[in-house]
Amino acid sequence: MAAPAGRHARRFETCGRAWIAVLRHVWSAGVAGMEDQGPIIEGPPTLFEVASLSWEDPILREYGDRTRIGDRGQERARRAGRSRYGPRLRELGGVDQLAWVVDLLRARPWTTSAWISLTVPGESAEDMPCLTALSFRIRDYRLIMTAMFRSQNVYRGYLTYIPLRGVQLQVAEELGLPSGPLRVFVDVPHILVGDAERVASVLAAIPEPSAA
Repeated sequence: MAAPAGRHARRFETCGRAWIAVLRHVWSAGVAGMEDQGPIIEGPPTLFEVASLSWEDPILREYGDRTRIGDRGQERARRAGRSRYGPRLRELGGVDQLAWVVDLLRARPWTTSAWISLTVPGESAEDMPCLTALSFRIRDYRLIMTAMFRSQNVYRGYLTYIPLRGVQLQVAEELGLPSGPLRVFVDVPHILVGDAERVASVLAAIPEPSAA
């Protein structure tokens, strides 16, 4: 069940619960749109945070893409920096951005400047990553990370959220801190029209908490 987190964010205990809520957000408030991959249902921007993320999440195991979850689960021992965003995190412009974050937070644990970009000015639209920035903050002796997406197909969103948790845990470990929640902002959350029937089936199987 979601709980309030400030004025705009929503808080969820598990990745599966967050996934269902974001799907429902787009399904209920979305409008017809277009993406490079074709027609979409485009929802309003959304901000949420998740406390626990795991490939063993029962909702994801039951209703997610089992093949992709199995493949990703087998890779859990990899270092976070070797993910699909690894080159932009570890060597963008010759800079190891995660090492830079760790050094900054060690020197100035109160700072709000531990913010890194995954975009390159002037790069082609085709090369622009959906994940555009990561922000790291130490609050209440925990490391909080916020991931900012310019756009995301939220039907597959969990396949990105859990690896990002790995990035957060890696930075937290290097700082000797526990990890706080993962916060996610998506400017253009959407569902491909081609996936609409599958999304409807998932939402029908999991009623809203108030309807339970």
